Amino acid sequence: MSTGGGGGAADPAPPTGVLVVSGTGTGVGKTILTAAVAAVAAAAGARVAVVKPAQSGVGPGEPADLAHVRRLTGLPADCLLEVARYSLPLAPATAARLSGLPQVDLDACLGVVRSLASRHDLVLVEGAGGLLVRLRDQPPPMLTIADLARALGAPVVVVVDPALGALNHTALTLEALAARGVSCAGLAVGRWPADPDLACRANIDDLQALAGADLAGVLADGIGQLTPREFQIAAGASLGPGLGGTFDAADFRRRHPPFDRPDREE
Repeated sequence: MSTGGGGGAADPAPPTGVLVVSGTGTGVGKTILTAAVAAVAAAAGARVAVVKPAQSGVGPGEPADLAHVRRLTGLPADCLLEVARYSLPLAPATAARLSGLPQVDLDACLGVVRSLASRHDLVLVEGAGGLLVRLRDQPPPMLTIADLARALGAPVVVVVDPALGALNHTALTLEALAARGVSCAGLAVGRWPADPDLACRANIDDLQALAGADLAGVLADGIGQLTPREFQIAAGASLGPGLGGTFDAADFRRRHPPFDRPDREE
């Protein structure tokens, strides 16, 4: 998978191949980040598809994560595929087990993703919950989104919550990726608050130190409420060049120093 062009802000290339979107937990903004990457890539002329291996907490026929992606991106329905759905608002493996339904099958997921990858420039695979949430736990072997990424040979972009607690959750996620030999395509903040507190601001530097690279993007909280056209523009400005946008991580850091940084510019 290619993560696009270099550091220039002019016409950055969107990523290609298969990109897995995971996160440090539930509610960190994975769906909006997925939609943002899809919208920017599609606007650049790429053929884009999105796969959700497991959706839980949503009943049959109810709009779920892929419905939000479709509203924000305008992608055709046949480019948005959900492999399994469970009504119980639990980890997919648990929801399946308690509902008496089949759990997620690795071969089925691989087949869907590889089939789409043969016809599309970019396939985004959005996980459920955090990196090690179980998609399958019986019979062995266990299956997580990290295992799926490894089987696909695909990098993972990790969506983080910038608030207090982010550093521990992020460090554990990055260690889990490294232990499995899965490449990290960057850290992206999924829900940057309108009024960031000291922890959010201070965490910018520390998150980049953990990743050993600039943030791959920062999405403002509430960006998913925009119109599709507004969302596409905002997404391009919120994603770094590796994800097809023009976001400048260094500039963002300068504009959001910790409240107590002694060299803060007035």
